[in-house]
This record gives sequence, C-alpha cells and structure tokens, in this order.
Amino acid sequence: MDIVVAYDISTTDRSGQVRLRKVADICSKYGHRVQKSVFECRLSPSRHMRMIGELQDVINWSQDTISVYHIYGDLDDSRMVIGIGEPPRELADPWLV
Repeated sequence: MDIVVAYDISTTDRSGQVRLRKVADICSKYGHRVQKSVFECRLSPSRHMRMIGELQDVINWSQDTISVYHIYGDLDDSRMVIGIGEPPRELADPWLV
C-alpha cells in the first residue's frame, strides 16, 4: 500500500527535538522524504502496522501530530509537484483533488 506521512512535532524543548529526530528516522526506514516533514512510503500491511507502532511509541500525544494518508491506486499517478522537482502538469493531464 502507498501512504503519505506528514508530521508536526513540537520542538519547544530538547525532548521535542529528540522526538522530531526519532520520527524522521523511523519514517526514513520505511519511505523517502519529499518535504522536511513529509514522507512517501510503499509498505506491506505488516510493515505499515510496524511503522505506526514505532511512531506511536515515540510521540508526545498531547503535543505532536502525525497524519497518515492512504493512497488508493498508484502513488506516482496521484502525485503532482509544483515547483522544484518536476515540470508542471499539462491541463489535459489528470489532477487529483
């Protein structure tokens, strides 16, 4: 399954900076970074659950947020990049809204 992981980790103190590094390291094991706090991952169901468990063990539930988006179909067909990275899509190309 293809997923996109986006996170917002509070870094107001040293422990938040440590959590941020741990979350990024976990996400790096399972996918590749596309923005500073956004990763794309292609995972089996068991690896997906393992990643979620690792992330749940690291975050501070009262300060941090992780959003996991399941992409149905192929992630490459769902992605549109504007700016650095890829040329813009033509108007005739499909757009995901």
